[in-house]
Amino acid sequence: MNKNIKIAVAALLILLGLYMMIFTRNLGWGIVVFLLAAFPIVLYFKNEYILLAFWQLRKQNMEKAAEWLTKITDYKGQLHKTQYGYFHYLLGLTQAQDHPTKVEPLMKKALEYGLNMKHDRAMATLNLAAAAISKGRKQEGQKLLDEAKRLDSAGMMTDQIKMMKDQLKMPTMQKHMHNPNMRNRGKFF
Repeated sequence: MNKNIKIAVAALLILLGLYMMIFTRNLGWGIVVFLLAAFPIVLYFKNEYILLAFWQLRKQNMEKAAEWLTKITDYKGQLHKTQYGYFHYLLGLTQAQDHPTKVEPLMKKALEYGLNMKHDRAMATLNLAAAAISKGRKQEGQKLLDEAKRLDSAGMMTDQIKMMKDQLKMPTMQKHMHNPNMRNRGKFF
């Protein structure tokens, strides 16, 4: 549902509540209708599909979370500006296992639009570090890992950060993997 429709519905409910309280003297029903106007206002700032996707992520159900996110067809028309970052962040998390190459641009966009919670920024930075390390950009990966460690004040991602730092310390053997003679070098001398 478009975000502007939600505000229009809230305005109509507020006007209906005021009409009931002032002109018809139904104070009880006027207050109930007035309070019902809070739902569209809350859903204006916190989109229902993003809330449902977060709920499915808590239950570790990535497919259902991705299904809820696909219902957002025009994120600029359906979401408030503060939700743009979380939309891209959730898309990146749901696609991390199936399409790891699509995660890096989504996490960059999420950080560009902004994430409110520190641990969400740490997770996005950690995903960017993993993408940089997998592409052989060790210095960038190290810088992003340090940033993720700084953002992870609660220590929830300490094990993942440590594992990635260990990966950085390992020598890269990819240069010699394409040449079969380099593997058998000891047999010729």
